[in-house]
Amino acid sequence: MDQALLLIHNELLGTNLTVYWNSERCYHCLPQALGNVSGSGEPGKPSTAPVAVSTQHTSILQLNDTLEEKEVCRLKYKFGEFGNYSLLVKHVHNGVNETACDLVVNKNPVDSNLPVCIAFLVGLAVIIAVCFLRFLLSLDDFNNWISKAINSRETDRLINSELGSPSRAGLFGDDAQPEVWRLSAVPRRLRCVDTFRGKYSHSRFPFLTSPCWCFPSGLTVADLVFPWFVFIMGSSVFLSMTSILQRGCSKFRLLGKVAWRSFLLICIGIVIVNPNYCLGPLSWDKVRIPGVLQRLGVTYFVVAVLELLFAKPVPESCVSERRCSCLQDITSSWPQWLVILMLESVWLALTFFLPVPGCPTGYLGPGGIGDLGKYPNCTGGAAGYIDRLLLGDDHIYQHPSSTVLYHTTVAYDPEGILGTINSIVMAFLGVQAGKILLYYKDQTKDILIRFTAWCCFLGLISVVLTEVSENEGFIPVNKNLWSISYVTTLSSFAFFILLILYPIVDVKGLWTGTPFYYPGMNSILVYVGHEVFKNYFPFQWRLQDNQSHKEHLIQNIVATALWVLIAYILYRKKVFWKI
Repeated sequence: MDQALLLIHNELLGTNLTVYWNSERCYHCLPQALGNVSGSGEPGKPSTAPVAVSTQHTSILQLNDTLEEKEVCRLKYKFGEFGNYSLLVKHVHNGVNETACDLVVNKNPVDSNLPVCIAFLVGLAVIIAVCFLRFLLSLDDFNNWISKAINSRETDRLINSELGSPSRAGLFGDDAQPEVWRLSAVPRRLRCVDTFRGKYSHSRFPFLTSPCWCFPSGLTVADLVFPWFVFIMGSSVFLSMTSILQRGCSKFRLLGKVAWRSFLLICIGIVIVNPNYCLGPLSWDKVRIPGVLQRLGVTYFVVAVLELLFAKPVPESCVSERRCSCLQDITSSWPQWLVILMLESVWLALTFFLPVPGCPTGYLGPGGIGDLGKYPNCTGGAAGYIDRLLLGDDHIYQHPSSTVLYHTTVAYDPEGILGTINSIVMAFLGVQAGKILLYYKDQTKDILIRFTAWCCFLGLISVVLTEVSENEGFIPVNKNLWSISYVTTLSSFAFFILLILYPIVDVKGLWTGTPFYYPGMNSILVYVGHEVFKNYFPFQWRLQDNQSHKEHLIQNIVATALWVLIAYILYRKKVFWKI
C-alpha cells in the first residue's frame, strides 16, 4: 500500500549507478539510498534493478555515478499506487555527451483516492435524502397522504420521531429532557463537541487518524480534532462554572470538584496510553506519562482555576437589558489574559532561548535526516529536551510520526510538557468564545461580529508568524510542537466554524447536531471504549487484502458507525458516564 514498483534500466557501459530518493514533503532532508544498478555489459543489454518508491507524496529521484559520486540525472515525479514504472538511463547521441533519464509507465496505477470519494458521495446522498424526508414530513399534505396509506398510530410515530420532528425542543420529548451539565444555557453546537464533565466531546474515531504527516509543519484532518476539542472545552468550562456559581455553590467546593476531575482524567489517560493486555505485565520503568487525556486534565485544571480565582458575575446590563459595552467580554477578563500572556512568554523563552546540548538554540525541526542530517538527535528542540530531562526517555512516546519521514531515532512526545502551555492558551481562547455567547446572549449580530473579529485577528497573527509558508516562517504551524502559530491558526478556524454553526444551529434551528450529538453526550466513554477495543471484533477484523485502501476505509467506517450507534443507544437509555 502507498508504494509503486520502479525498474531502473542502466544502459551506460561500465558505469555503476546509485539511486537516491527523497520526498518533496521532507524539508531539507538528506537523500536516502534506494539501491545500486550495475553498469551495462554490452550495448543494447541494460542492467536492471527493481526498487519500491513511495506514492504518498511527490518523489525526488537522483542517480549518481557510484565511483565518481557525480550526479548523472535527477527527476521529480508523483508515482501512483500499485503502478509499474521503468526509468531508462542512456546516453543521448546528439553531438554532446549527455545522459538522458526517461520515465515510462508499464502499468497504470490505481486511484487510491477513489474509495474516499465514493464514501463521501454516498454520505452526501444519505444526508440529502434525510433532509428531503424531513422536509416532506413537515408538510401537511404529505402527512395526510401517509395517513391514507397506514394507520393513524403509525403516522403519529413517524411524525413525532427524531427524524421527522421539525422542532428543536421536541428532540428529547416532553418528559425526557436529560441533564446537560445542569446548564440549560449551553448551546447545542457546543454539546456536540465538548468535554468539560466527560459528556460532550468528539471521540477520536479511527478514520481520522492519518498514518503520515510532516513533523516541521502542515496540517491533516487528524491534526484538527484535538485542538478544537481543547477549544470547545474552554467554552464549556466558562459556561458551566458561571451557572454553578450563580446557583450558590462555593468556590472552595467547586475547586475540589475541578481538582478531582482533573486527577481522574490524568489517571484514565495513563491507563489508556499504556496497554499491556496483549503484551504481558508492563514495567514501571516503561510507563508513558504524557497523553491526550493527561493534557486535557492539566489544561482543564489551569483554565478552570483561572476562571474560579478571577470569576466575576455577568454585568447586570448584559443580563437584564441585553446591552454590553463593545469590549466587555475582554476587559472583564484582564487578570486571566495577563496570566495567559505570561504563560505564552514562558513558552517563547524556553522554546527559543533554552540551551539544548548538541542542538542550535531555538531549533524547531524534527532532527533525523532533516536539516541535511546535521542534528539527528534534536527532535523537537527544547520541547523534546525538557520531556527527556524531566520524564526520562522511557516515559515518553517512543514512535513519533517523524520516524516515518525523517527517520528519527530519539523518543518524542507530541503531548509533552512544553506544548501543554499552548493548549492552555487555546482553551482560554475557547473561554473567550463562551463569554461572547453569554455576555451577548440573544444578540445575534453582536455575537457574529465578535466571532468574525476574532477569526480575522487570529488569522492575521498566523499570517505574520508563518509568512504564509509551510516551513519558512518565524514559527511554522506545527502540531507535534503545538506551536503558537498552530494554536492561532486552529483557533481562527474554530471561530469561523462557530460563525457558521451559530446561526444554523442556535438561531435558525436548521440542524441539531445529529449524529455527532450522541457520541458527544458520552465522549469519555466512547473515547476510552475506542482506545481499549479498537483491535477487537467487530471494530477490527482480518482483511482479505491488507493493502487495500477500500477495505481499510470500510473497516473504519463500520467501527465509527458502531460507536455512534452505541452512543445513541446509551443516550436513549439515559446512560451517561461523567467524571
